[in-house]
Amino acid sequence: MDNLTVIKIGGNVIDNPEALNRFLKAFASLVGPKLLVHGGGKIATQVAEKLGIETKMVDGRRITDQPMLDVVTMVYGGLVNKQIVAKLQALDVDAIGLTGADGGTVLARKRPVKDIDYGMVGDIEEVDSGQIQFFLRQSLTPVFAPITYTRGGDLLNTNADTMASAIAVDMVRHNNVTLVYCFEKKGVLKDPADDNSVINELYPSLYADHKAAGTINKGMIPKLDNAFKALGNGVAKVIICHADEVAEAVKQGAGTTLKK
Repeated sequence: MDNLTVIKIGGNVIDNPEALNRFLKAFASLVGPKLLVHGGGKIATQVAEKLGIETKMVDGRRITDQPMLDVVTMVYGGLVNKQIVAKLQALDVDAIGLTGADGGTVLARKRPVKDIDYGMVGDIEEVDSGQIQFFLRQSLTPVFAPITYTRGGDLLNTNADTMASAIAVDMVRHNNVTLVYCFEKKGVLKDPADDNSVINELYPSLYADHKAAGTINKGMIPKLDNAFKALGNGVAKVIICHADEVAEAVKQGAGTTLKK
Protein backbone atom coordinates (compact mmCIF):
# COMPACT_ATOMS: atom_id res chain seq x y z
CA MET A 1 0.00 0.00 0.00
CA ASP A 2 1.41 3.39 -1.02
CA ASN A 3 2.04 6.18 1.42
CA LEU A 4 -0.04 9.32 0.76
CA THR A 5 0.45 12.72 2.36
CA VAL A 6 -2.67 14.90 2.59
CA ILE A 7 -1.82 18.50 3.48
CA LYS A 8 -4.12 21.37 4.34
CA ILE A 9 -2.73 24.90 4.11
CA GLY A 10 -4.39 27.70 6.04
CA GLY A 11 -5.67 31.03 4.84
CA ASN A 12 -3.11 33.14 6.69
CA VAL A 13 -0.34 31.57 4.62
CA ILE A 14 -2.30 32.07 1.40
CA ASP A 15 -2.67 35.76 2.29
CA ASN A 16 1.14 36.11 2.37
CA PRO A 17 2.70 35.56 -1.10
CA GLU A 18 6.22 35.01 0.27
CA ALA A 19 5.00 32.49 2.87
CA LEU A 20 2.93 30.69 0.23
CA ASN A 21 5.89 30.45 -2.14
CA ARG A 22 8.08 28.99 0.63
CA PHE A 23 5.40 26.45 1.50
CA LEU A 24 4.88 25.38 -2.11
CA LYS A 25 8.61 24.82 -2.59
CA ALA A 26 8.62 22.60 0.51
CA PHE A 27 5.46 20.82 -0.67
CA ALA A 28 7.04 20.21 -4.07
CA SER A 29 10.06 18.62 -2.38
CA LEU A 30 7.98 15.93 -0.67
CA VAL A 31 8.62 12.48 -2.11
CA GLY A 32 5.72 10.26 -3.12
CA PRO A 33 2.02 10.79 -3.76
CA LYS A 34 0.59 13.92 -2.16
CA LEU A 35 -2.59 15.96 -2.15
CA LEU A 36 -3.23 19.56 -1.15
CA VAL A 37 -6.36 21.17 0.31
CA HIS A 38 -6.26 24.95 0.63
CA GLY A 39 -8.37 27.57 2.36
CA GLY A 40 -9.22 30.94 0.91
CA GLY A 41 -7.80 33.50 3.31
CA LYS A 42 -8.96 37.08 3.26
CA ILE A 43 -9.00 37.40 -0.52
CA ALA A 44 -12.70 36.52 -0.75
CA THR A 45 -13.50 39.24 1.78
CA GLN A 46 -11.47 41.77 -0.21
CA VAL A 47 -13.16 40.82 -3.50
CA ALA A 48 -16.60 40.93 -1.87
CA GLU A 49 -15.91 44.41 -0.57
CA LYS A 50 -14.96 45.61 -4.07
CA LEU A 51 -18.23 44.18 -5.36
CA GLY A 52 -20.26 45.80 -2.60
CA ILE A 53 -21.13 42.48 -0.95
CA GLU A 54 -21.20 42.48 2.85
CA THR A 55 -19.14 39.87 4.69
CA LYS A 56 -20.86 38.35 7.73
CA MET A 57 -18.92 36.18 10.20
CA VAL A 58 -20.09 34.27 13.29
CA ASP A 59 -17.40 32.81 15.59
CA GLY A 60 -14.92 33.00 12.72
CA ARG A 61 -17.21 31.16 10.28
CA ARG A 62 -18.41 32.86 7.12
CA ILE A 63 -22.14 33.25 6.51
CA THR A 64 -22.52 32.25 2.87
CA ASP A 65 -25.56 33.69 1.14
CA GLN A 66 -25.87 33.34 -2.64
CA PRO A 67 -23.84 36.48 -3.53
CA MET A 68 -21.07 35.41 -1.14
CA LEU A 69 -21.16 31.86 -2.54
CA ASP A 70 -20.55 33.34 -5.99
CA VAL A 71 -17.54 35.22 -4.59
CA VAL A 72 -15.97 32.28 -2.75
CA THR A 73 -16.47 30.02 -5.76
CA MET A 74 -14.69 32.54 -7.99
CA VAL A 75 -11.92 33.20 -5.48
CA TYR A 76 -11.32 29.77 -3.93
CA GLY A 77 -12.11 27.58 -6.93
CA GLY A 78 -10.73 30.05 -9.47
CA LEU A 79 -8.15 32.65 -8.50
CA VAL A 80 -6.50 31.01 -5.48
CA ASN A 81 -6.68 27.45 -6.78
CA LYS A 82 -5.26 28.24 -10.21
CA GLN A 83 -2.50 30.45 -8.79
CA ILE A 84 -1.39 27.53 -6.60
CA VAL A 85 -1.60 25.07 -9.50
CA ALA A 86 0.45 27.36 -11.75
CA LYS A 87 3.13 27.82 -9.08
CA LEU A 88 3.33 24.06 -8.56
CA GLN A 89 3.68 23.48 -12.30
CA ALA A 90 6.64 25.88 -12.25
CA LEU A 91 8.11 23.68 -9.48
CA ASP A 92 7.76 20.56 -11.68
CA VAL A 93 4.71 19.26 -9.81
CA ASP A 94 2.02 18.13 -12.26
CA ALA A 95 -0.89 19.58 -10.30
CA ILE A 96 -4.58 19.43 -11.13
CA GLY A 97 -6.90 22.01 -9.57
CA LEU A 98 -10.23 20.68 -8.28
CA THR A 99 -13.32 21.49 -6.29
CA GLY A 100 -15.45 18.75 -4.78
CA ALA A 101 -17.75 19.02 -7.81
CA ASP A 102 -14.97 18.06 -10.25
CA GLY A 103 -15.16 14.35 -10.94
CA GLY A 104 -17.83 14.11 -8.24
CA THR A 105 -15.04 13.86 -5.69
CA VAL A 106 -16.65 15.45 -2.60
CA LEU A 107 -20.43 15.37 -2.16
CA ALA A 108 -22.09 17.42 0.57
CA ARG A 109 -25.47 18.55 1.86
CA LYS A 110 -26.50 22.02 2.94
CA ARG A 111 -25.96 22.47 6.66
CA PRO A 112 -29.32 22.41 8.47
CA VAL A 113 -30.34 25.54 10.34
CA LYS A 114 -30.04 25.22 14.11
CA ASP A 115 -29.04 28.25 16.17
CA ILE A 116 -27.37 29.92 13.19
CA ASP A 117 -28.21 29.87 9.49
CA TYR A 118 -24.82 29.61 7.77
CA GLY A 119 -26.43 29.75 4.34
CA MET A 120 -24.86 27.83 1.46
CA VAL A 121 -22.41 25.91 3.63
CA GLY A 122 -21.79 22.21 3.14
CA ASP A 123 -21.48 19.26 5.49
CA ILE A 124 -19.68 16.45 3.69
CA GLU A 125 -21.61 13.27 2.88
CA GLU A 126 -19.26 11.27 0.64
CA VAL A 127 -15.76 11.33 -0.82
CA ASP A 128 -15.06 9.41 -4.04
CA SER A 129 -11.61 8.17 -3.11
CA GLY A 130 -11.54 5.95 -6.19
CA GLN A 131 -11.69 9.00 -8.44
CA ILE A 132 -8.98 10.76 -6.42
CA GLN A 133 -6.85 7.62 -6.55
CA PHE A 134 -7.27 7.63 -10.35
CA PHE A 135 -5.74 11.12 -10.50
CA LEU A 136 -2.84 10.00 -8.30
CA ARG A 137 -2.20 6.98 -10.53
CA GLN A 138 -1.82 9.34 -13.47
CA SER A 139 1.04 10.98 -11.49
CA LEU A 140 -1.14 14.05 -10.88
CA THR A 141 -1.17 16.00 -7.63
CA PRO A 142 -4.75 17.05 -6.73
CA VAL A 143 -5.15 20.57 -5.33
CA PHE A 144 -8.59 21.00 -3.76
CA ALA A 145 -10.41 24.27 -3.19
CA PRO A 146 -12.95 24.09 -0.31
CA ILE A 147 -16.06 23.99 -2.51
CA THR A 148 -18.35 20.94 -2.61
CA TYR A 149 -21.56 20.06 -4.44
CA THR A 150 -24.98 18.58 -3.67
CA ARG A 151 -26.99 15.81 -5.29
CA GLY A 152 -29.21 18.55 -6.69
CA GLY A 153 -26.28 20.23 -8.42
CA ASP A 154 -25.71 23.18 -6.08
CA LEU A 155 -22.30 24.39 -4.94
CA LEU A 156 -21.52 24.81 -1.24
CA ASN A 157 -18.80 26.56 0.74
CA THR A 158 -17.10 23.97 2.95
CA ASN A 159 -14.62 24.19 5.80
CA ALA A 160 -11.18 23.31 4.43
CA ASP A 161 -10.04 21.56 7.64
CA THR A 162 -13.10 19.31 7.48
CA MET A 163 -12.57 18.67 3.78
CA ALA A 164 -8.95 17.63 4.32
CA SER A 165 -9.96 15.28 7.14
CA ALA A 166 -12.78 13.69 5.13
CA ILE A 167 -10.55 13.14 2.09
CA ALA A 168 -7.76 11.68 4.25
CA VAL A 169 -10.16 9.25 5.94
CA ASP A 170 -11.62 7.97 2.67
CA MET A 171 -8.18 7.65 1.05
CA VAL A 172 -7.30 5.11 3.77
CA ARG A 173 -9.04 2.58 1.50
CA HIS A 174 -6.12 2.86 -0.93
CA ASN A 175 -3.13 4.25 0.99
CA ASN A 176 -1.29 4.60 4.26
CA VAL A 177 -2.29 8.21 4.95
CA THR A 178 -0.54 11.00 6.84
CA LEU A 179 -2.65 14.14 7.36
CA VAL A 180 -0.82 17.43 7.93
CA TYR A 181 -2.39 20.76 8.92
CA CYS A 182 -0.07 23.65 8.09
CA PHE A 183 -0.55 27.20 9.30
CA GLU A 184 1.40 30.14 10.74
CA LYS A 185 2.19 28.56 14.14
CA LYS A 186 4.81 25.91 14.93
CA GLY A 187 2.17 23.50 16.23
CA VAL A 188 -0.28 23.26 19.09
CA LEU A 189 1.02 25.63 21.76
CA LYS A 190 0.92 25.46 25.56
CA ASP A 191 1.08 29.26 25.57
CA PRO A 192 -0.56 30.92 22.55
CA ALA A 193 1.72 33.94 23.06
CA ASP A 194 4.90 31.82 22.92
CA ASP A 195 5.50 30.26 19.50
CA ASN A 196 8.19 27.99 20.98
CA SER A 197 5.86 26.34 23.54
CA VAL A 198 5.00 23.51 21.15
CA ILE A 199 3.26 20.42 22.50
CA ASN A 200 5.25 17.72 20.68
CA GLU A 201 2.74 14.91 21.21
CA LEU A 202 -0.97 15.24 21.96
CA TYR A 203 -3.28 12.47 23.16
CA PRO A 204 -7.07 12.73 23.62
CA SER A 205 -6.77 12.90 27.43
CA LEU A 206 -4.12 15.63 27.26
CA TYR A 207 -6.23 17.48 24.69
CA ALA A 208 -9.19 17.41 27.09
CA ASP A 209 -6.98 18.77 29.90
CA HIS A 210 -5.73 21.66 27.76
CA LYS A 211 -9.27 22.53 26.65
CA ALA A 212 -10.46 22.54 30.24
CA ALA A 213 -7.55 24.80 31.20
CA GLY A 214 -8.23 27.11 28.25
CA THR A 215 -4.74 26.78 26.75
CA ILE A 216 -6.32 25.21 23.65
CA ASN A 217 -9.31 27.24 22.55
CA LYS A 218 -11.14 29.07 19.77
CA GLY A 219 -10.20 28.10 16.21
CA MET A 220 -7.77 25.37 17.27
CA ILE A 221 -10.57 23.25 18.74
CA PRO A 222 -12.42 22.40 15.47
CA LYS A 223 -9.04 21.77 13.79
CA LEU A 224 -8.08 19.28 16.50
CA ASP A 225 -11.54 17.71 16.59
CA ASN A 226 -11.20 17.00 12.86
CA ALA A 227 -7.68 15.67 13.41
CA PHE A 228 -8.60 13.25 16.18
CA LYS A 229 -11.64 12.12 14.18
CA ALA A 230 -9.32 11.28 11.29
CA LEU A 231 -7.04 9.27 13.58
CA GLY A 232 -10.02 7.35 14.89
CA ASN A 233 -11.05 6.48 11.34
CA GLY A 234 -7.84 4.92 10.08
CA VAL A 235 -5.47 7.80 9.24
CA ALA A 236 -2.01 6.63 10.32
CA LYS A 237 -0.63 9.97 11.53
CA VAL A 238 -1.79 13.55 11.99
CA ILE A 239 0.67 16.44 12.30
CA ILE A 240 0.02 20.14 12.96
CA CYS A 241 2.95 22.38 12.05
CA HIS A 242 4.22 25.66 10.66
CA ALA A 243 3.97 25.91 6.88
CA ASP A 244 7.74 26.54 6.67
CA GLU A 245 8.40 23.24 8.47
CA VAL A 246 6.15 20.93 6.48
CA ALA A 247 8.98 18.93 4.89
CA GLU A 248 10.72 18.51 8.24
CA ALA A 249 7.43 17.58 9.91
CA VAL A 250 6.64 14.84 7.40
CA LYS A 251 10.17 13.42 7.50
CA GLN A 252 11.21 13.91 11.12
CA GLY A 253 8.22 15.03 13.18
CA ALA A 254 8.43 18.80 13.67
CA GLY A 255 5.33 20.43 15.08
CA THR A 256 2.68 18.53 17.07
CA THR A 257 2.00 14.86 16.35
CA LEU A 258 -1.42 13.58 17.42
CA LYS A 259 -1.72 10.06 18.80
CA LYS A 260 -4.67 7.87 19.79
